[in-house]
Amino acid sequence: MEEKELVKKAKQGDHSAFSMLFRGNYPLLLKYLLKVTMNPDAAEELAQETMAKSLEKIHLFNGKSKFSTWLISISTNLFIDQHRKRKREIAWREQETDGRKLKWHMDSRREEWSDALSALSRLSSEMRAAIILKHYYGYSYDEIGEMLRVSPGTVKSRVHNGLTAVRKELDHDGKEPKKGVN
Repeated sequence: MEEKELVKKAKQGDHSAFSMLFRGNYPLLLKYLLKVTMNPDAAEELAQETMAKSLEKIHLFNGKSKFSTWLISISTNLFIDQHRKRKREIAWREQETDGRKLKWHMDSRREEWSDALSALSRLSSEMRAAIILKHYYGYSYDEIGEMLRVSPGTVKSRVHNGLTAVRKELDHDGKEPKKGVN
C-alpha cells in the first residue's frame, strides 16, 4: 500500500495503517535520533515519544512532505524541547562519556564509527542536528529551518561553524589544512 493511502487510512483512525507507516519509517528515525542525541537510550525514548505525538497529531499531517520528514520534524522539536529543559551547561566530560557510550554501542553492533562522528559528538546539539540534516539527510536550509524553528540563515551559520570546528578537530596539528604549495 502506498504512503498516501496509509496516511489517509491512519487519519480515519486505522491503527494498523498507522503502525505500517511508523514501522516503515522507524529505522530512519532511530538512526537520525542516535546521531542527534549521541545516546542510544535517549534516541529510543525520543522515537517512542515521536510515535505517540504523531499518532495524536496525524490529522495535522498535510502530505506536502514525506511522512518520514514529518516524523523527523516532530522528533527534532521534541529533542529541542527536552534540551531546553535541561541545564544550559553540560560538562565536557559528560559529552565525551556520551560519545564513548555511542561508540561502544555502535562497535558492539558492528556499525560504523569514525573520527568525524567523534568530532560531531563534541559540537552543540544545535550544530550537530543542522549538519546531520544538511549533509547526511540532504535537507535544504529552508527545510531544516522549519524543522528546527530557526531561520535558514541561522541554519547556514550553524552548519558552517560546526563544519569549521569539525575540520579543526580532525586536523591533528591544530592548523588549517594546507590549500596548496607555494
